[in-house]
Amino acid sequence: MSGTLNKVMLIGHLGDEVKMHYFEGGGCVGRFPLATNETYTNKQTNERVTNTEWHNIVVRNKGAEICEKYLSKGDRIYVEGRIKTRKWQDDSGNDRYSTEIQCTDFTFLTTKNESLNQASSQQPQANSQTKPKDHNIEDGDDDLPF
Repeated sequence: MSGTLNKVMLIGHLGDEVKMHYFEGGGCVGRFPLATNETYTNKQTNERVTNTEWHNIVVRNKGAEICEKYLSKGDRIYVEGRIKTRKWQDDSGNDRYSTEIQCTDFTFLTTKNESLNQASSQQPQANSQTKPKDHNIEDGDDDLPF
C-alpha cells in the first residue's frame, strides 16, 4: 500500500465549554477538550477500572460557531477528523508541542431532553432551542443544518 491515512473517530463527552477565537478576516476557531473512557475489570482484584483519555478538538469557522451555540460541558458528541501536532513556544522560549484533532465532521449525540435536564440541574434557565443532529464541515454550506 503506497498511500497513507490520518483519520480519527471519537465518541466522548465535552470536558468544558467551546472556547472561540475570532480572526480579523472573519474566520474563527473553536476548541474544546473531549474525554473518552476505557473500562475493564482488573483480573487480580476483580474491580472495575476506568481510564480517561483527553483529546484537544479544534473546529473551524461555521462548524465552530454551531458547536459553540449548541454544545455545553458534558454533552456527548461524535467527532471525525485527523491528528495534527502543532509546535509553539512557551513564555520561556522553550519549544512545546500540542497534539490536536482537527475536526472535519461531527454529530451531536446528546438529545435535547438530556441537554435540558443537564442544564436545568446546573443553571436555573434552560435553552429551549433544538440541536442539529450532524454537520459536515467540509460541505462549505453556510446554511444552518435545521
